[in-house]
Formats: sequence, structure tokens, C-alpha cells
Amino acid sequence: MSRASWSAGYNRLLSWLLPHTLLGRLSVVMVFGVLVTQLAGGLIWSAQLRSKAEVETRTASQHLAHSAASAIRFFMSLPANYRPILIQQLREMGGTRFFVNTNDGPVSIHKIADNPLADMALGEIGATLKTDLPFLPGFRLAFAWPDDLIVSSDGLKVADLPDSWVQHTLLIKPNPAPVLVIQTELEPGNWLYLAALMPNPYFLDTDNPLSAERLLLQGVSLATVLLLSILVVRWTTRPLAALSDAADAFGKGEAPPELPETGSREFVKTARAFRAMRERIKRYLDDRERLFVSISHDLRTPITRLKLRTELLDDEELRSEFHEDLDELDMMVKGALQSVKDSDIHENRTEVRLDALILRMIRDARMAGHEVAFSESGLTVMAKPLALKRAIGNLFDNALHYGRKVEVSVASLINEAGANIQIQIRDHGPGVPEEALLSLFDPYTRLEHGRDQNAGGMGLGLGIARNIVQAHGGELLLRNHPDGGLVATIVLPQT
Repeated sequence: MSRASWSAGYNRLLSWLLPHTLLGRLSVVMVFGVLVTQLAGGLIWSAQLRSKAEVETRTASQHLAHSAASAIRFFMSLPANYRPILIQQLREMGGTRFFVNTNDGPVSIHKIADNPLADMALGEIGATLKTDLPFLPGFRLAFAWPDDLIVSSDGLKVADLPDSWVQHTLLIKPNPAPVLVIQTELEPGNWLYLAALMPNPYFLDTDNPLSAERLLLQGVSLATVLLLSILVVRWTTRPLAALSDAADAFGKGEAPPELPETGSREFVKTARAFRAMRERIKRYLDDRERLFVSISHDLRTPITRLKLRTELLDDEELRSEFHEDLDELDMMVKGALQSVKDSDIHENRTEVRLDALILRMIRDARMAGHEVAFSESGLTVMAKPLALKRAIGNLFDNALHYGRKVEVSVASLINEAGANIQIQIRDHGPGVPEEALLSLFDPYTRLEHGRDQNAGGMGLGLGIARNIVQAHGGELLLRNHPDGGLVATIVLPQT
């Protein structure tokens, strides 16, 4: 794949993924940036929490294991028949660091789900106990939830014990914590049962970056940033929308609203530049109109004077040639002035019923003997009525001059640019050579068959029609029909 095709595909993907408005795009970029930042921060935070939790758990496990080894040594030093008596006395006194019991065999423990931090704690405790008590055959270690914890070989559970025996030793209200159980055989048939909470009872939650509290905090921060981003972006882009509306109105010949000189320094500077540009263009258009009027007025006097002098010529043939040249010059001056006037029609936009406008033209053409096909559409468009009538009329007159039959259609179409009104005028004439289609809009451009069929034309109609359509924010397109003839299509925004 070439670099150009890859770049084009990448741009198409971005255009498909991102919203089409500046507000939407800036909001998406800012939200995406916040999400990526939070994700990266969460990963770093999670790694730091996990590392800190592992260090703290390892230290706490060693401390608890040393305490358990001291307790096991103490009970090993007592005669076997004294152990239950001492255990009962300790319970009545309020207990010790461990809940202690003796059994004739190991008790089955319902272990908690696998957890890397819990496995590391058990490994550290087991290694420390073996170091401190190398003479014991082994240890059974497990973490269990207090609801399912059995404390004796006869099936007695923590819930069956008095609160004074287990409160703060095995139970923490209101949230339970995993309980560490250590079982070891002191003598054959005599097992010591130790149960206790870790120094940090909720150590399993310390390395979880997706806890409810942290997710809530990240959600609140994301919502806050999103809200502020949308408000700031909307506040920033609102003047741009006003500038766009003013430019669109000015381009269509309407009186644009005044742009307020408020907001950012860049927008104020842009608003002033737009106002200055608008004034320059208005002065240019006014000067152009006055110039054409002056030229027309100034040229008619010498043209008339030359026509009078040609009457004094004795040579009939020479006099006729002078008359033809002067008539052509007079027509060119009138055509130039008419082109300026037709393209600059000062009227307000209003809702125009296209069927009524077109049917009036068709009725006159049919009375003159022309064959015209048209189906009513019921569509309307916001436009300058006289200007739009002149543009459609120029195209319709050309079709009548150059074609035996004319077909007119109006339709509403929706594409990527939005909803449009399309007015098509097709003649059944000889058509236009493909290489000459673009030059048809040039002033005074006429093809050979056009001069033969419409000797009175000046080649300005298509240019005037395109100027009017473009002033309405539309487009005039010309193409040859596959079955013959020329198709002129006016595309207007449906607003």
C-alpha cells in the first residue's frame, strides 16, 4: 500500500469516526485524552499499590508468623491435659491475639478464592513458621471467610461462639475480613488450632485499582472534565457559528448580522477583518455597477455618432459593413450592462412555489407551439423570486431554441451535503461537445449550431444563470444526456 493511499484511508477512517462539528470533535478529543490519562494513571497507580501491598503484606505476614510461633511454643510447653483449661481461662479473660482451640485432628477449611496476595502471605507465613519451629512436622495454612469458618472437629462454627470470644479477633463489623487459620500437630492425635485476622484485615483490597470508591472518583472526575470541556468548547465555537452565518448571508446577497466584538482576541480580530472585507466588497460591487453604467452611457454617444457618419459614406457595401460592426458593438455594450443588472438583483428571499413558477413558463411555451413535459412536485424553496425565475428562464429558453422537445423535472434529494432541490431541464437537441461544456459559461461564448438557431443571442444567458444560482448557495451543472441533448441541473439547498 502506497503512502498516499494509506493517508487517504486514514483520513476517511477519522472522518467516519469523528463527529462533523467542531464542538463534537473537540469534545471527543478532550474526553479521549482524559480517558487515556486516567487509564495510564490508573495503571501506574495500580502497579504502585500492588508493590506497596506486597511489601506491607510480606512484613505483616512475618510479624504474625513470629507471634504464632511463640504461641505454639507456649502451648507445646504445657502438659496436654492443661491446654484446654488454659484456653478456657484465656477466653473468659477476653481472649488473646489468636483464637485458640485443640482438636483430635485437622479441621476442614473452606478456603477463599485464589488470590495472588493471599498466596504470597501464606507462603511467607509458612516459611517463617518452618524457620522458627523446624522440629514440627508441618503446618496447614488457609484463609477463610468467617461465615464458613469451622473451629472444631465437631463442626462448630464461628457464629455458634459467644461474641466475647471472637469479637475483634475473628469478626469485624460491619464488613467481614478473611481469617488466617494455622493448624499443626503437637503430638499424635493432638492438633493445635490458631485463627486470627491479619494486622491489616482488608489487605486483599489494598492492591485493587477498580474498587467502587476509586471507580466513583474517576467517574466523577471524568464527568466534571467532560462538562467543563463541552461548556468551554461551546463558548469558544459559538462566535465561529455566528461568523459562518454572517458569511453565508453575505454570500447570498442578504444583509448579514453584525458580529459582536466579544470573545477571544483571535475572534475579535477575525470579526473586524470580516467587516472590513465586507465593506471592501460592497464598495467594489457599487463601483463596478457605476462603472458599467458609465461605460454604457459614454459608449452610446460615440456609437450613435459613428452610425450617423456612416450614412455619409458613398460606398453602399462599406456603409453596410460599418453598420454591422457598430450594431454588434452596441449589442455587446447592452449585453454587458444587462449581465451586471441580471446578476445583481436586490430583493428579499421568500418561499417560492416551484410548480407555479415553472408552469407559467411552460404555458407560454406551449402556446407558442413548443412541446414541454413536466410533472408537478409540490416542492418549495427559499429564494429570490425574480432572480430564480430569470435563471430558470434563461435555461428554459436555451432548451426551447436548441431542442425539439423539452423535459423539466423537480425533485428533492438527500446526500452527504444535506437536503437539496434539483431542477433539471433537458432538451432533445444536438447536445454539446464534451470539451466545450466548461467554456459555455464564458461571456459571449456561442457554439456554431447556436449561432444558426438563435441569431439574436449574445452568449450571456448561461453565465447569468450560474451567477444567480451560486448567489443562492447552489450550483449549476451541465452534461450531455446518453440519449442525446443537453441536461442543465440547478441544485439549490433545501432550507
